[in-house]
Amino acid sequence: MGRDIGLSLVYRDMWQSSGKYMPRVDQLVRVAEPIVEMGCFQRVETNGGGFEQINLLYGENPNKSVREWTQAFNDAGIQTHMLERGLNALRMFPVPKDVRKLMFKLKKIQGTDISRSFDGLNDTRNLKLSIDYAKEGGMISQCCLCITHSELHTAEYYIKMAGELIDMGSQEICIKDMAGVGRPVTVGKIVEGIKSIKPDIVVQYHGHSGPGFSVASSLEAAKAGADYIDVAMEPLSYGTVLADLITVHEMLKDAGFSLPDINMKAYMQARSLTQEFIDEFLGYYINPKNRLMNALLIGPGLPGGMMGSLMSDLENNLASLNKWMAKNNKAEVTQDELLIALFEEVEHVWPIMGYPPLVTPYSQYVKNAALVNVMQMMKGKERWSLLDDNTWDMILGKSGRLPGKVGNELKELAKEQGREFFEGDPQDLQPDALDDFRKKMEENGWDTGQDDEELFEYAMHPTQYEDYKSGKAKASFEKDLEAKRNEETAPTIPDSTSTAAPLQPKTLDIDVNGEKFKVSISYDGEETAKAPRESETKAEVPMAASSNGSSKEILAPLEGTIYMTKDTSETPLKVGDQVKVGDIVCYIEAMKVSNAVKSEVEGTVSEILVKDSDDVLDDDVLFRIN
Repeated sequence: MGRDIGLSLVYRDMWQSSGKYMPRVDQLVRVAEPIVEMGCFQRVETNGGGFEQINLLYGENPNKSVREWTQAFNDAGIQTHMLERGLNALRMFPVPKDVRKLMFKLKKIQGTDISRSFDGLNDTRNLKLSIDYAKEGGMISQCCLCITHSELHTAEYYIKMAGELIDMGSQEICIKDMAGVGRPVTVGKIVEGIKSIKPDIVVQYHGHSGPGFSVASSLEAAKAGADYIDVAMEPLSYGTVLADLITVHEMLKDAGFSLPDINMKAYMQARSLTQEFIDEFLGYYINPKNRLMNALLIGPGLPGGMMGSLMSDLENNLASLNKWMAKNNKAEVTQDELLIALFEEVEHVWPIMGYPPLVTPYSQYVKNAALVNVMQMMKGKERWSLLDDNTWDMILGKSGRLPGKVGNELKELAKEQGREFFEGDPQDLQPDALDDFRKKMEENGWDTGQDDEELFEYAMHPTQYEDYKSGKAKASFEKDLEAKRNEETAPTIPDSTSTAAPLQPKTLDIDVNGEKFKVSISYDGEETAKAPRESETKAEVPMAASSNGSSKEILAPLEGTIYMTKDTSETPLKVGDQVKVGDIVCYIEAMKVSNAVKSEVEGTVSEILVKDSDDVLDDDVLFRIN
């Protein structure tokens, strides 16, 4: 009998890497029992990055979800693990120390055994507190090496990083191959190097399938001494997710490793339930293309966890871009053309941005910058003409040290805009916050919850928590789902054994004497009316009429949601205000970041055509200036 090796089911990441949402707590509780009965898992990933925000967006309580979802695994002796982002904890931007410390204590109480901590820049300074706080809270500290492929990111680079984390007290090391671009032999060398530093340290391999390396990398990792291999399962394996349980299980058995058999009756039950969740509503938020593997991903190295949302972003931005193209008598762009242009731009800008590992949130920042660059350049504008503040914070060092040097063109742009580079510890920029949030909860008459868990949620996700408490989140989700059900009749993502019915178009674009029209098509009398965009149903905003035909316009530079201010320190623009070239007039939230909209004209505001929370498309008119 060969060496024992364990498998971990990344049930959270299966959904995170497939689409926008994941199952509700009642669904998770139902699927937990058959996962346990499958008998082949030593570990299950239950919660972490994205999980709690999604609960809040549903209008659910994430603390209740974590407690109930982990219970079956705790009872069965299966270790549970969560994903956290070091300095950013469970969100996309830095978190104060006191909130980070409470998180580990609380998640252990709620049933999570292992904290898988990563820093998106591989800056080990940002993981020191995660290690200390996890162990103080009673959790196992597992730290990640975020794998990417460049002239800087060599096996020696990662082995050195692992040594630093082990010296800091990390009890386990995870090789987080989030884009699946780690070359198999290199992955094996990294595992060997880690084991040479500390032979008894637990090493876990996590590799996404997108480019096609991950099965071979799993075998190389196992041969080199890895203790656990992460897997997914049908109907959400491969594509942007991880390799399938059955494939990896059989491969490891054939290679001589010892691991438990799969209870196939329980497997089919878990598989069936997962498909049921997709059929019920989650499939509306999963692009079928995410089931495909694509070697084109080797070049840009974009991670599986991001590709689920990327295709949705592309779809929205493509519509906006083609609206501009039609308006300006230019040929429309296909989704494939935009995708390839994006991949090429990612490869171009990544070194200039300092080679940040392409993992949340920095993969989003690099992708967003590349996509906006592509769209701006297609419209005749310059590269870097629109760069959001979150991305600037990364470039300037406010999130940690970048692996590479920032390109001169960005250094010059920072100087032009009066931005300064930061060399200190990013955690020092975040003052403690729990007392402030406790006071806010008292003022609102809100209970801080068992073990201060409600206080934690509010401090970690302030906006989402307020929307959850008010009922706005649940209402918005239900409205969005209803709109999607009106648009599509079948959300099913077909499994590998089914034959999908041909997709039928719901709309067609037709050209009549050079004028374009969009028409709806119905099949067998089905309902074709689409829910109107939220901005189309809102009351008109009072605005002054333009005095003459010479007014200038400020246009939306990209598709997204309008916010007139970023915080309470700002005053929203009003009719009669003066604006100069370069003034910030509002913000557009798109692709998880806030983009400042700057005026390209000067004069007096004569009309305001948008207000907070309006959805806009690229090139929509926001303001008129006289």
